[in-house]
Amino acid sequence: MRLNFSKRATLASIIALGLAAIGSTYSAEGHAQGTPNSRIIKIVVPFTPGTAADTLARTIGPKLTEKLGKHVVVENRPGASGSIGMAAVANAAPDGNTLLMTADTIITNVHFQDHVPYDPFKDFVPVGQLAIATFALIANPSFPAKTLDEAIRTLKANPGKYTYASPGTGTPQHIGMELLQSGTGTSMVHVPYKGSAGAVTDVIGGQIDMMMVPLHFALPYAKAGKVRLFGIAQSDRVKYAPEVPTFEEQGVKGANLDTAWIALFAPAGTSPELIDTLYAEVAKAMATPDVLSVIDKQGLTAKPEPGEKLASTMQADFKRWGELAKIVKSKAKNE
Repeated sequence: MRLNFSKRATLASIIALGLAAIGSTYSAEGHAQGTPNSRIIKIVVPFTPGTAADTLARTIGPKLTEKLGKHVVVENRPGASGSIGMAAVANAAPDGNTLLMTADTIITNVHFQDHVPYDPFKDFVPVGQLAIATFALIANPSFPAKTLDEAIRTLKANPGKYTYASPGTGTPQHIGMELLQSGTGTSMVHVPYKGSAGAVTDVIGGQIDMMMVPLHFALPYAKAGKVRLFGIAQSDRVKYAPEVPTFEEQGVKGANLDTAWIALFAPAGTSPELIDTLYAEVAKAMATPDVLSVIDKQGLTAKPEPGEKLASTMQADFKRWGELAKIVKSKAKNE
C-alpha cells in the first residue's frame, strides 16, 4: 500500500516516539540502578601527571571500568593550585560521567587565593575520601641543623633569613610550612613554584633552604644524601619508613597535616543513587591488594570514608585553614 505524505509523517512520528521511549527507559534504568548512563566516565585530576591524586585516579580507574562497565579515563587539568580543573568539574553536567579526584586544596584555595572559580560546598557533592598523604620536612644538606630541634632554634635565631618552597600558594606543602612556623614561632620567606619538580631541584641545589614534600618522594633523596630529612607532619610513624620520626615526637605540636586527604567529588546535583554506587565501588577498589600496593609506594594511607563524613571533614578544615590564612596574611602585611 502506498502511503501519502501525511501517513508517512504519522509513521515517522510513531517511530520517533517509540525510539524516544526506548531511550528514556535505558536512561531511567541507568539512574535507577545508580550507574552513569554514558559509556565513558572522565576523572579530572587538577594536578600534573605523577602526583598522588593522579596516580590514585589511574589506579582505581580500571577497577571502576570493570565494575561499572564504563570506560574510565583520566584527564589532567593543572593550574592555579588545582582551581582550573576543579572549576571544569563544577561546571560539568551532574550525570556521573565527570568526576574530580583532588586533594584538600579544594578547601585551602578558597582562603589562600584572591579568587577561586568555584564554591567547594555548593558546586560539588563529595563521593568520598580515599586516602591521606604523609608529608615530610626536608632541607638542603648545607642547612645548619641536623635535627628538627636544631632547625627550629636556627630559624628562631634568624627570622626571615631562610627560604622555603612550595608548588603553589594554598597547596598542602605551603600550608604545612605555615603551620610549622605558626606552631614554633619562626619566620621564613615563601617562594612559590609552578610545580614540585622545580622546587625540589632548587632545594637540592641550595637555592632554597627547606620544603615540605610527600614522604615517599623525599626518601630516595634523603638516602642519597641530597637532602636532610627532619620528620613527618602527622601523629604516627608510617609502616614503610618506621625510622622517620614525627614532629610531635620531637616536641613540635600543632603542625600536623593529618588532614591532607585525597578524595573523589561529583558536580552538584548528581543523584544520591549515583554517589552511593560510585563510593561503594571505589571503597572496594581501595581494599584490593594491587591498589594498596600502589598506594603504599606513593606514601599514602588508604582511608576510605563516605561522602557524609568527608563533608564534615571539609567543614572542619574550612574553619582551620581559614584561621591559619588570617595569620599568614597578617604576617605578610607586617613584613
